[in-house]
Amino acid sequence: MSRILEQLELGLRRRRRVPVMMQTEAAECGLACLAMIAAHHGHEVDLAGLRAKFSISLKGSTLSDLMSIAASLDFAARPLRLELDHLSALQLPCVLHWDLNHFVVLVAADDKRITFNDPGFGRRTMSLEEASKHFTGVALELTPTPGFSPREAKRDVSLRQLIGKTIGFRGAVAQLLCLALALETFALLAPLLMQWVVDQAIVSGDRSLLATLAIGFLLLGLVQASVSIFRGWAVIRLGTSLNVQWMSNVFAHMIRLPIAYFEKRHLGDVVSRFGSIESIQRTLTGTFVEAILDGIMAVITLTMMLMYSPRLAVITICAVVAYGALRVGLYRLMRELAEEQIVLGAKQESTLLETIRGIQSIKLFSRENDRQARWMNLMVETTNRSLRTQKLSLLSRFLNSLLFMVENVLIVFLGAQLVLDKSLTLGMLFAFMAYKATFATRVSTLIDRGVELSMLRLQAERLADIVLTERENTSPSYASEAVEGAAALEVRDLTFRYADNDPLVLDRVSFEIRPGESVAITGPSGCGKTTLVKLMLGLIQPTSGDILVDGVSIFSLGPAAYRRRVAAVMQEDQLFAGSIAENIAFFDPQPDTAAIERCARLAAIHDDVLAMPMRYQTLVGDMGTALSGGQKQRLLLARALYKEPRLLFLDEATSHLDVDNERLVGDAVRRLALTRVIVAHRPETIRSADRQIMLERLQGDRAVPTGKGRIGAA
Repeated sequence: MSRILEQLELGLRRRRRVPVMMQTEAAECGLACLAMIAAHHGHEVDLAGLRAKFSISLKGSTLSDLMSIAASLDFAARPLRLELDHLSALQLPCVLHWDLNHFVVLVAADDKRITFNDPGFGRRTMSLEEASKHFTGVALELTPTPGFSPREAKRDVSLRQLIGKTIGFRGAVAQLLCLALALETFALLAPLLMQWVVDQAIVSGDRSLLATLAIGFLLLGLVQASVSIFRGWAVIRLGTSLNVQWMSNVFAHMIRLPIAYFEKRHLGDVVSRFGSIESIQRTLTGTFVEAILDGIMAVITLTMMLMYSPRLAVITICAVVAYGALRVGLYRLMRELAEEQIVLGAKQESTLLETIRGIQSIKLFSRENDRQARWMNLMVETTNRSLRTQKLSLLSRFLNSLLFMVENVLIVFLGAQLVLDKSLTLGMLFAFMAYKATFATRVSTLIDRGVELSMLRLQAERLADIVLTERENTSPSYASEAVEGAAALEVRDLTFRYADNDPLVLDRVSFEIRPGESVAITGPSGCGKTTLVKLMLGLIQPTSGDILVDGVSIFSLGPAAYRRRVAAVMQEDQLFAGSIAENIAFFDPQPDTAAIERCARLAAIHDDVLAMPMRYQTLVGDMGTALSGGQKQRLLLARALYKEPRLLFLDEATSHLDVDNERLVGDAVRRLALTRVIVAHRPETIRSADRQIMLERLQGDRAVPTGKGRIGAA
């Protein structure tokens, strides 16, 4: 018996559609593939849960990494090397290595074509000839082990978590509901007008009653129009208030997320997720309230229909049930297409933003056609998903019209017979038809709203990637007092790797820097110098070890308190649209003009600024495009000095300066009471430091000893 049940369960799993899961981070395609296969076998897990358990760096995952993660999920992994025409013999679903840098899930294969779920583009079907250009010949079969058990491990996303704290929301919704209920009351009275006119005024020939009814319902219509205006204004006010508060809450949370969050995601994807607020807000302030009212009206009109004729009411009930079954049947495909369209739209926006940012390089290498082709391909993919969604919507509307057309003919035919049989009056039939139309419309709309609210979960899950990501802990665990003068810095047994399966970047690094000392960190490119600086700045967290300033761990101080003591000029630092003075003061609401000029002099940019037409009010352009490379670096240095830091980190901060300007900057900064940590390759910059710490690459997992004062690194 147990064997039969096992076979039955296995058959159900095979028939279960492999869900499409779109990757969130730039390099988590392998993790998304494992999540899809796990969900197919009954382990419902989302990418956020897997990401929290198995960290993936920007370098992505190897096949060995996927096998290790699959084992943790109770799958037996079997790597294979095979030819393309043997794909149909694989145990599906399985993972395919794609384009040498990507993973996809194969869900179907025959002698002519394959169907696969691409975490970056959605469900795709491709001929074997076309697939041969992408498939690398490596596949990974995954089979549940005896320890595997179907379970659900998805995180729940509540509306309160997404919105955050808002003021006046409940009161505005209550007001909106009251106004909407008043409008629905007027709508319920309208069919009675036709019944009274037909059964009372016309039958009795009472013209005065007819005039009275007309005047009464005319006044009722005026009141209804007035209430409708108030309701519309209430919707506008609620939507605007909720949108402003909600976007403010999400933006405040987003800019406090760790820097790793932004490094692992494309810019367009982050913007798309942030833009989900508008879609959710529009649904909440309109669709949600209307869905409640549609439900109330459906119950009331159904009651009226049953009072007039239960037999006719049953026909309408069967029609709306059939329509509900139709929408439920199309829901899953509609959701997949909507998700693919959103993700591809985000990729398209990322490509556009990247193209605009890199237009100079594109022109220098004459790659306009290639960039255009890449953007066009993404646009076509997005448009195709949109067209498929619209086709399904057209099909749904056609079947809806056909279904209710048949229902309407039956109601008229049977209703007329009831009138002929004297079971109904003509006025009652007219009133029933009006209530029937309202009931069918409201229930159909309610079903559509239900599908829309369910589809809204897709937007909610995307927004949750921002809102539910834990932000930096800025609360200090150590109460520090403000101290002036240069700071001492100690790095103690510092070890770092970007992900659990990645090799070590730094291994047990230790050194001390005395107050006021200038130390140059040197070493070959890629040995971890910038990573070490980011660790010392508290931008990323070490795997193990500690960093102390004046004997106190920077993790005890907290990021906010520690960063008030330090300043940095990094390789990827940017200027912002505004004036030179605003950028030096970093848009300080109460800038110190004297300090701005003093820092500009220290950074040897003052004379350049005076030669500009608007001097310190000269605009720097988009991200500093109006300035030369050397001017931008000196302006960034002036911005760092404006903080009056005790620790100054310079990561190739003078690489664009000539020797004379670099000497001027070095002499000026050397006279300040601060400790300097310099990352450089230029001999002149290294010689200006009091001491040199050299990083060397790791051999295996052990640091390479290279002499006194030198540190091992990856």
